[in-house]
Amino acid sequence: MTTGQPDGGPGTSGRGGQGGARTALSGLTTRGRSFLAAGIAAGVCAYVLGQPDLLQVGLLLAVLPLICAAVVYRTRYRVAGSRRLSPARVQAGSEARVHLRMDNVSRLPTGLLMLQDRVPYVLGPRPRFVLDRVEAGGRREVSYRVRSDLRGRYPLGPLQLRLSDPFGMCELTRSFSTFDTLTVVPRVEVLPAVRLTGEARGYGDGRQRSVALAGEDDVIPRGYRYGDDLRRVHWRSTARYGELMVRREEQPQRARCTVLLDTRGVAYAGAGPDSAFEWAVSGAASMLVHMLERGFTVRLLTDTGAAVPGEGADGYAGSGQESADAAGLMMDTLAVVDHSEGAGLSRAYDVLRGGQEGLLVAFLGDVDEEQAAVAAKMRQRSGGAIAFLLDSDTWGREPNGMADPMTTSGQEERLRLLREAGWTALSVPRGASLEELWRQADRERTAFVTAGGRGGEVGS
Repeated sequence: MTTGQPDGGPGTSGRGGQGGARTALSGLTTRGRSFLAAGIAAGVCAYVLGQPDLLQVGLLLAVLPLICAAVVYRTRYRVAGSRRLSPARVQAGSEARVHLRMDNVSRLPTGLLMLQDRVPYVLGPRPRFVLDRVEAGGRREVSYRVRSDLRGRYPLGPLQLRLSDPFGMCELTRSFSTFDTLTVVPRVEVLPAVRLTGEARGYGDGRQRSVALAGEDDVIPRGYRYGDDLRRVHWRSTARYGELMVRREEQPQRARCTVLLDTRGVAYAGAGPDSAFEWAVSGAASMLVHMLERGFTVRLLTDTGAAVPGEGADGYAGSGQESADAAGLMMDTLAVVDHSEGAGLSRAYDVLRGGQEGLLVAFLGDVDEEQAAVAAKMRQRSGGAIAFLLDSDTWGREPNGMADPMTTSGQEERLRLLREAGWTALSVPRGASLEELWRQADRERTAFVTAGGRGGEVGS
């Protein structure tokens, strides 16, 4: 929530001299200008025709808007405004509510106030409100809704305050200096918990474990505790320290998952909320949230080799409040991710080549044979690999258009190359459901294991 007072607005003394006069006259409305013009015209006609009564009418018409402008400009009451977003982070296509509050902090009641908040056009029309009268020390609260189908970070503000006289002759606008930011994150699809045989889960008995000792000379003992198995007593350390020492237990190691998002501009066709790139971004967001909720240590990686700012080498751990905070940081990153200028996946491969084993889930755009070969090599260091390869033919044409046989055969060739390298590779047609594809990956992996391959277990 942000608060503030208008820049140069009510509560400050009016600007003197010609600058103040110009400011006051610039606030005349169409009605005020019409009255002023009519008064001047009546005065000229009275002088030409020698009609003193008409001159009095002309003076009244001309002076009234000038008096209103002076009164509005010299108004000295003070107001404070605040804005609150609920929530400040929403999914694309969802609504957020903006709450505005105006406080009259002066000792005088206000006149007619008009509020207007600046919002980007993608969030909807510019909201306007009229406040009739705010008593001294009083407050008024109003709200409006914003919605965007396009992810991004959108500034809200500054809030503008319009002062008007009772006759509608003059309006002056003052702007607050505070802004707020609404973050629209990608849509997240709830994924089912499936088992891809062999990969460790985030929690439970299936977790990967690393032994705390690498050899007899590398033992890190601890003091004996009641209930410890005597077979774990380390006699050499016991003789050294003069008390019973036991070998440390094996330390649990959280299962890891890397989500790779292909952002290359050359890999996607079209734009807008229903484009292939937006589907891939939404899919990556859904997968990140799904894995964090199931206790995986999750890392987001793009084709440029970049990750989430502040992310550690192993990614973010999914547990309790940390999981929610990690998901928020990743969603903020995906909210503003854009096409990269790169043409290959080699940077991402370099990062994965130096990492540790774990599940790899990739959302790939259009790849040629060379990039498919690079992606195939990423599987070598991964305990399991699943690729969602967007079908450029179906995404690049109208929903009811005819498929190109040459493009279709190329897609099948790239899928075959990935599968031969051990990937569970799926083609993503236009409008596909990630939930159904995730279940399909489970079925294909199960069939692969039954045929004699090895796989992993995810999110169970």
